[in-house]
Amino acid sequence: MGNEIVVNVNAREIRLALMENGNLQEIYVEKPEQQRIAGNIYKGKVINVLPGMQAAFIDIGLEKNAYLYVSNALPIETVLTGNGKRKKKRKRINEILHPNQSVIVQITKEPIGTKGARITSKISLPGRYMVLTPMDSHIGISHRVDGEKERKRLRKLANEVCQNGEGLIVRTAANGVSNRELKRDYRFLKLLWESIKEKSRKLKAPALLHHDADLIFRSVRDFFGIDIDQFIIDDSKVYKRVLSIASDLAPDCIDRVFHYTQKRDIFDTFGVETEINKALKRKVWLKCGGYLIIDRTEAMTVIDVNTGKFVGKKNLADTILKTNLEAATEIARQLRLRDIGGIIIIDFIDMETEVNQMKVLTALDEAIIDDRAQPTVLGITSLGLVEMTRKKVSSGLSEIMQKNCPYCEGSGRVISEEAMCSYLENEIKKYFSSYSTEAILIEVNPLVAAVLIGSGGSNLNRLEKECRGTIFIRGAENRHVSDWTIISAGTSENVQMQALPVSEGDRLSVFIEEQHQNNPSMGIARVNGYVLQVPEGGNFVGKRVRLEVVKTNRTYGISQIVH
Repeated sequence: MGNEIVVNVNAREIRLALMENGNLQEIYVEKPEQQRIAGNIYKGKVINVLPGMQAAFIDIGLEKNAYLYVSNALPIETVLTGNGKRKKKRKRINEILHPNQSVIVQITKEPIGTKGARITSKISLPGRYMVLTPMDSHIGISHRVDGEKERKRLRKLANEVCQNGEGLIVRTAANGVSNRELKRDYRFLKLLWESIKEKSRKLKAPALLHHDADLIFRSVRDFFGIDIDQFIIDDSKVYKRVLSIASDLAPDCIDRVFHYTQKRDIFDTFGVETEINKALKRKVWLKCGGYLIIDRTEAMTVIDVNTGKFVGKKNLADTILKTNLEAATEIARQLRLRDIGGIIIIDFIDMETEVNQMKVLTALDEAIIDDRAQPTVLGITSLGLVEMTRKKVSSGLSEIMQKNCPYCEGSGRVISEEAMCSYLENEIKKYFSSYSTEAILIEVNPLVAAVLIGSGGSNLNRLEKECRGTIFIRGAENRHVSDWTIISAGTSENVQMQALPVSEGDRLSVFIEEQHQNNPSMGIARVNGYVLQVPEGGNFVGKRVRLEVVKTNRTYGISQIVH
């Protein structure tokens, strides 16, 4: 299989998948209400200059002020020392900026959570073949451009066209492209920069000077090259737009743009949906039987490697090495797929020899070489953990598609039934001591109800003696383990009328919901949360039956099937 760009369009969002040899490598999601702002250029107003932090906060018109660190404020100056040698010197932030000053800045990292956007004054304007850096004179050639002769040609051209201290980064797509086409790309970027400067002269800060391209335009500009075999879109309007953009930016690629018209969902056809669902999970299985555990925190991402079901064929050292080598490749893929940035710590399975450690580090280095987010492997710590970093530009897959659990608040852990019952018992005691009431009816999760009642009602009987009152308990499936409420309080007679929705002798039609945990032949039905045990009802789970209530207790009733 080759490399494809697969685009799914619906009313809510546009999703774009980058496939390499049939494997999903990157996924991008763009929603109308969540427009990407990374890459946007603004005229900002300096609000605070913080010498202690060597940073400044800039108002660029967003909800939160943007953060500008001194290293992103201006290029490092080169000065002469006393002995005539040149030395690089960085100015302090208060020597560069002052409050109410206007500055042109670009967003390098979108606002995430409580943090505002990260910005830089080192503007970069990406084109099809090159990136113009008008504030930085550096000339760079992509490391993926092959051949020394070609690299010299591109560097010579870049030096020829650059003026007045500006710089260029020549992209991989420029490999083999004629000088005429490259100069045309440069002229477009130059005109764009001039228009941005003109807007800056006319507009008052804060103001948006340039909005970076949307997902579809960027995908043609940045991804659609000779290494892409197919660009497939399931929407006719977007398909025509891709053709239009490609005719200007990549005319030699137009014959590889296709409109997907099959009834089956395009992401299902290419296996993308399944991979997205896997990428949202904490555990990632390896082909060898081992697995990864990926945990994200505010400060960093931690990845743990385990052998799992893999037992190997030779010896333990060989099993560990094979698992770690496969894990290194999969980790690189997961970082791209989930778009994980910042500090990353990897706990590979312990290896006894430095030779094996170097094999794994080399495998990791090779696996991340094509990652556009510029990951860097820093090495192994004294504790045997691998440190690496990866550029964070925007929200990752998890931030886009998931939210924190309202019960555990993102911790991944909830209170146990036993702990919840201890808490509830204290709350019930407080209630009886604070209010003059004979009885209460509480509604809780069925699992909590079972523990609260106890075997044969032992826990409930004890609690009632301690409270000197009557307690009715109703189980409700829609309540979380930590969720509970007092439905009713008052005289025992009135509360019992609410607590027991059925009476002995009643006949009713109900669903048998499940089998009794300790007696599979018995079925369980519920009426307004009140449990009815149904002898011989275990075979009717999921079916509606007619019952007669034989006996009622405070916590459950007994019924029989009638025909």
